[in-house]
Amino acid sequence: MKESRERVTRADVARMAQVSETIVSYVINNNRYVAKDKRQRVEEAIRRLNYRPNNIARALKGKRSNQILFIADNITNEYFSNLVSEMDKYAYKSGYLISLCANRNTPEFVAQVISRQYDGIILSSATFPEEYVDKFTQAGIPVVMFRRLLHQTSSDHVAVLGTGLYRGARMAVRHLIEKGCRNVVYVDRVSQKGHFSTADDLRFAGFMDEMKAGGFFVDAGSAIQGCRNQEELVAAVKRRLRRGDKVDGFFGRDDTIACVTMGAVMEEGLLVPQDVRIIGFNDSSISRFCSPKLSTVRMNQPEIAAAALDMLNEMIGGGKPEDRDFDTELIERESTASEG
Repeated sequence: MKESRERVTRADVARMAQVSETIVSYVINNNRYVAKDKRQRVEEAIRRLNYRPNNIARALKGKRSNQILFIADNITNEYFSNLVSEMDKYAYKSGYLISLCANRNTPEFVAQVISRQYDGIILSSATFPEEYVDKFTQAGIPVVMFRRLLHQTSSDHVAVLGTGLYRGARMAVRHLIEKGCRNVVYVDRVSQKGHFSTADDLRFAGFMDEMKAGGFFVDAGSAIQGCRNQEELVAAVKRRLRRGDKVDGFFGRDDTIACVTMGAVMEEGLLVPQDVRIIGFNDSSISRFCSPKLSTVRMNQPEIAAAALDMLNEMIGGGKPEDRDFDTELIERESTASEG
């Protein structure tokens, strides 16, 4: 294998895969039939050599894939599927197809994405390493990154889009406080890999800052974190409710988390909203059909989708768009309604 300082070429890939450079080209461009065994050998060689096609040369030849990739932490989340649906409307009008892909956080994943020569990437992940984003931009792929962290940094080759997570979280907590809640608990994500929100996470930071601004004490008991499945989450909520200090409000990181929390609260014999008020985030369909109906925070998905595609289009054309930020809207329903 060549030293990492030297540029890996298609000829190198062809030699390792024991095929012609033409076959390598067919696999990379995905524009001709290639026998399965040859395709597998080429793809394996690309991964082992960390081959990065010369995107600049392709652009000079006017060759584009007309493909955009949206990478997200949790693609089963209704929010992301709705967002991609909105993006698809704008992408198709501009001649692009957009794909949704789960983040895998490995060098092999990054190499595979680069090898497929997407024209642009939209990234929404709180855990994707900055060094991997740099690999995308070094390969000549424009990246639009959704802001997920309070102190998120980006290079000159990355555009940042704020979807309103921090302001929306503060809005949700302020709503609970205005309804009389004095001991509000943040309920974090469920993660099989054990991921949890740090103080730099926009939603968690918004929760803490608004509680402190209201003059309320925040400590380790102010958050439920580290649950690997919904069953663990239910048990953790029940344990928190049985502690001496009475909880009168929960802020769920998303609507599903909030609804699971609501179920645990009611299993403990408490009433929502009379005893405990609960609010979620995202305004997904579950918030409208659970009982009682869930108060939540709505993000402006149509405008966010349009902005992400506009920013990416500008970058593909060689420009550098300004970063964008969006506001959120509070949706009050039964779970935080005033009595009477």
